[in-house]
Amino acid sequence: MLRAAVVLLALLVLVLVGHRLTPGHLPQSAPPPAAVPTTQAPVPLDPATLTARTVPTLVTLSATAGPLTTAGTGILLSPDGLVLTNHHVIDGADDVNAVAMATGAGYDAEVLGYDRFRDVAVLKLVGADTLPVAQLGRSADLHLRDPVTAIGNADGGGVPLPAPGVVTGLGESVVARNAGVGTRNRLTGMIEVDADIRPGDSGGPLVDAYGRVVGVSTAGNTGMRPDPTDRATGTPVPIESYALPIDDAVAIADQIRGGRASDTVHIGPTPLLGVAVTDVGQTQDGAKVVAVGARSPAEQVGIMRGDVIVSWDGRPIRSQTDLTVEMTARHPGDRVELGWVDAAGQRHTAALVLTTGKP
Repeated sequence: MLRAAVVLLALLVLVLVGHRLTPGHLPQSAPPPAAVPTTQAPVPLDPATLTARTVPTLVTLSATAGPLTTAGTGILLSPDGLVLTNHHVIDGADDVNAVAMATGAGYDAEVLGYDRFRDVAVLKLVGADTLPVAQLGRSADLHLRDPVTAIGNADGGGVPLPAPGVVTGLGESVVARNAGVGTRNRLTGMIEVDADIRPGDSGGPLVDAYGRVVGVSTAGNTGMRPDPTDRATGTPVPIESYALPIDDAVAIADQIRGGRASDTVHIGPTPLLGVAVTDVGQTQDGAKVVAVGARSPAEQVGIMRGDVIVSWDGRPIRSQTDLTVEMTARHPGDRVELGWVDAAGQRHTAALVLTTGKP
């Protein structure tokens, strides 16, 4: 199980040009005063109304990877089932299924693309139509102490639960750990909140007081700490949680929808090389192989555990990140030339064809 898990600004300038009037007299040529339109400020929603408006625009997600199942949440971006969620929710999944909270209908979900570095994925619900869509806000307009609520499939129970809190930090950095596979990812520019974001909330919305989505719940708290404002009892309160700003998430989603791949955004099916790697260390460049998949392209050309991958189509590989970037731009069926050094220091090169892997 994985532990885990974006407001309008307008400027109205009104210039009035008039004639000097004599008190008590109105020139015959002057038109009557025009009524100035007023814009009614939005009214904050009570917790029950906020939740009731948000829940129908969500789906619960279930991602299966072998014997493991990951629970998460998705945000509906279009009536035909375009869904925004976290990459770590579907990382390594064989199958992804969704249930619309509005209707209870189940759907198979296809992965359209993802950005593993920003922990964003975009899914498409097969056969979906006329689903309610989330109201998006602007994370750029958030301020410290703004009230927010995280809503999602908390603890994977399939029942949406709200977790209220306030914004405690903006532009924060956090290292998020994927509890299922143990990998870590440094996320920057995050919204920090004191809401109790729990496993299963990942990929769900962080909404403002008006029900507008301002963030995507990404990294949940891992425990409790004494309330610094309660010196008498030290009542426990949640450790801060983190959400990806919706401005950033939507920009990535638009890139995926447009089919525009980049160094971090992958479009379409995932290619498989068949190795797990780590950085070698400070004294040597390369991506050190710590595991090789059986019958994978890497195994078939003789790559073994302990070898160090040092080149990709003639370009140097200095770290595991370099290898990930190269893989991000590739697709199943692509032919690449790999260079590596074995445990005895012998240099090897071989051409291989990437097969289909998991997202």
